[in-house]
Amino acid sequence: MSETVKALVTGGTSGLGLAMAEALAGAGVAVALTGRSGERARSVAAGVPGAVGLELDVRSEKSVAAAVDQAWERLGGMDLLVNNAGIGMRTVNALFMTERRGFWEVPADGFRAVVETNLTGYFLVAREVTPRMLAAGAGRIVNVSVSESTMVRAGFVPYGPSRAGSEAMSRIMAADLLGTGVTVNLLLPGGATVTGMLPLETAPPGASFLEPGVMGPPIVWLASGEAAGVHDERIIAGEFDEWLRRRRTGR
Repeated sequence: MSETVKALVTGGTSGLGLAMAEALAGAGVAVALTGRSGERARSVAAGVPGAVGLELDVRSEKSVAAAVDQAWERLGGMDLLVNNAGIGMRTVNALFMTERRGFWEVPADGFRAVVETNLTGYFLVAREVTPRMLAAGAGRIVNVSVSESTMVRAGFVPYGPSRAGSEAMSRIMAADLLGTGVTVNLLLPGGATVTGMLPLETAPPGASFLEPGVMGPPIVWLASGEAAGVHDERIIAGEFDEWLRRRRTGR
């Protein structure tokens, strides 16, 4: 990349977020990665070339505003926001892979915590970043999503609805920002992925999972010059090579 791209990756201390932060940094992008623990974020960032680690609780407007201010100042602007921070089903049902729990059995506090992180959190960070990008005349927002089957799977309240909501919001964000120079796209792994959200110890025998690194090539491409103007796309990381081939050949 000829000019240094500057990116903020939320939930960047592990899993998909860390994989994307590492891939971006490896491509020469200046990265600020965040986590609820500032100490952990700084520790993880120390292992990512040139990265900055910042404390950010996406559920808190005050925390979001402070972290975006710090990222903007330390990076010297922001070209790319990767909305990734989230929590999963194991926060309300540690055995969700083998013992389904009906929605009526989910504690209300657990429901709120997941929705506030996975949906409201995306909104709060994007709301804070977007005016700055609009003032700069350009910017890119990538919201991390999941497969549609996960959104409607039995026993997946509140995770499924939270991700369905964030995907619908992404489409509205894209419509609101059409023609402004700020783009919005969705990126998802394309299947169950080895992250802290997935309790592998309870996985069915013979189950196969994607590695977090699957998110690297598409997020690096979305930060590149070739992706300028790409807007309102839903990109499946596991199918990225074929998707990009079709795009380049016009098929």
